[in-house]
Amino acid sequence: MLLAALRRFVELLVVIGVLTLAVSALFGVLLDASFERSIALGFYLVGCFLLISAFFYGIRGPLRPVSTDEDTGGGLLSGIGSRRIRWASKTEQDDSINTSAVFVTLGVVLIVLGVVSDSHHALF
Repeated sequence: MLLAALRRFVELLVVIGVLTLAVSALFGVLLDASFERSIALGFYLVGCFLLISAFFYGIRGPLRPVSTDEDTGGGLLSGIGSRRIRWASKTEQDDSINTSAVFVTLGVVLIVLGVVSDSHHALF
């Protein structure tokens, strides 16, 4: 089970890393920046975005909104004061914490990749 989870995590990391690398390289070419610096900044930005996402995803409280058919109709301010809530199940709370942990791990790994690939500052 842990090996399968590690495989899925590595696949997710590779997909996010390759997409970040491609978009960063494209922006680097468009803005006439150095390749290494644009890649590093891309990893920094996506890593920080994932860390911020992890924070907001992880601090959700134990209450969830109840969605019904009557809640979907109405205008911009129609739901004020009439929102119904429910307690999140244990599975939903665990999912919130676990997803947040995955976002934190991905974010930290991408920031480390940015530090390694940054030619502006030497590590040693």
